[in-house]
Amino acid sequence: MKHLNLKTLLVVMAGLLISFQTLATDGYFSVGYGTINKGLAGAGIAFYQGSLINGNPAGNVFLGTQYQLGVNFFNPNRKYTVTGNPSGMEGTFGLMPGTIESDSKLFLMPSVGANWMVSDNSSISAALFGNGGMNTDYPTATFYDPTSETTGVNLAQMFGNITYSQKLGEKHSIGVTGVLAYQYFEAKGLTAFGAFSSNPSALSGNGTDSGFGYGFKIGYLGQLADNFSIGVTYQSKVWMSEFDDYAGLFAEEGDFDIPSSWTLGFAWEMVEDFTVMADVKQIMFGDVNSIGNPMLPNLMTSPLGTEEGAGFGWENIFVYKLGLNYAGVDTWEFRAGLSIGENPISESEVMFNILAPGVIQNQIALGLSKEVGKSGNKFHLAMNYAMNSNVEGFNPMDPPSGQTIDIEMNQFELELGFSF
Repeated sequence: MKHLNLKTLLVVMAGLLISFQTLATDGYFSVGYGTINKGLAGAGIAFYQGSLINGNPAGNVFLGTQYQLGVNFFNPNRKYTVTGNPSGMEGTFGLMPGTIESDSKLFLMPSVGANWMVSDNSSISAALFGNGGMNTDYPTATFYDPTSETTGVNLAQMFGNITYSQKLGEKHSIGVTGVLAYQYFEAKGLTAFGAFSSNPSALSGNGTDSGFGYGFKIGYLGQLADNFSIGVTYQSKVWMSEFDDYAGLFAEEGDFDIPSSWTLGFAWEMVEDFTVMADVKQIMFGDVNSIGNPMLPNLMTSPLGTEEGAGFGWENIFVYKLGLNYAGVDTWEFRAGLSIGENPISESEVMFNILAPGVIQNQIALGLSKEVGKSGNKFHLAMNYAMNSNVEGFNPMDPPSGQTIDIEMNQFELELGFSF
């Protein structure tokens, strides 16, 4: 087949990134995992090359024996703006007007993976990777907590995946992953909500608490034609132990399970070395009470920490991903991607989500790989930019004032990786 030249590739990529103005990320999850997958904005459930770090477990058997290392630098910029003065009426909870930016702006997240061939038709792999979760650190007592000069939360998660992948003939495969997870959480500046809590002493300012959990993931990859493959995965809810120190904040006495998700997609080599891939993904945020329960009326009808206690009001979302990969330039590969999805946070949920403004609506990605040294060794790079996005709504705790709360976020990521 005729190769695409570099000029044509750049024109196609530029058109792809300019043509879409409404993009998205995956709630509080990363847009992609591993440097190859991140350079595609998370697309590629049917593209086995990016499967090792939390991709399609069925794809690992096609990788051969391989090791991957990566380090991700990400810079989230989060802020909120309150417009209008509080009413001061009894029984209301108005906020001080103004714009406050979160001080936490730079994070480091490593990943590592290894795939070993058990036979020509099967492999076992292990991967360790992180998820940034939610983090805010506002330099003010947003909710008038007299015990803390700052307000915010910090949720971080680490996953360890063990995968078995098996070929079914030459062109089909399945994979099963055991998922182990560790997460830690801290909240500060929330004691003003003590009157609404089932356990005010386990609401805020208790330092860092941690928990462990487990789940599973299954996947299928099939080559339906010489240049066309499909892939599908399902990841279960990851059942986590409770945050006992925050049993008066999160629903079900500190429960904070990790939501389930599924992904379906295809990879199509349109011409030699030029592959287009598209995925659709759904994340079930609403199935975890501490994430999905709405703030109101739950805050008034069920104390924080109970099964129906107030949460962040996040809804289940669909995310649509598109990626391009071109491998026709000597020892180089070039990538681009975008992600189009739904926002999990509605206008009615802005107050609690000052703490977790996961409102990203614009995500683009560029990536490349370069062979180095002996055959099989590759350097990878990915750059991701989540354009500024916001959600604005009225302060539900002070209706007479007409106050509005605007939560806002953008993010830049740079990831470096190496495979051998």
